Amino acid sequence: MADEFAKGMAVFSAAGLAWLTLAGWYRTPSFEGSGVQLVAPVEGVNTVYGELGVAIMDVMAWFAVFGALTFWVIIPAVEELRTAYADRSN
Repeated sequence: MADEFAKGMAVFSAAGLAWLTLAGWYRTPSFEGSGVQLVAPVEGVNTVYGELGVAIMDVMAWFAVFGALTFWVIIPAVEELRTAYADRSN
């Protein structure tokens, strides 16, 4: 079970860092006096690379959530169900 935790933490950390970096670029209008950082609406994205960055930012946010949830909850639950089913059939 420790390897699932480590994999989930790696996914959460890597995707979270990618989201944090892209949100700093695209969702922070100013670091001085705006009061809203990392969650402001995206403004002024006029290039294909900008649109791609915004799309990757959203994907990384959801990948961090669902990736960690998969390794921390779903995979251990499936393993427990398999073990319980194997013990029950014996």
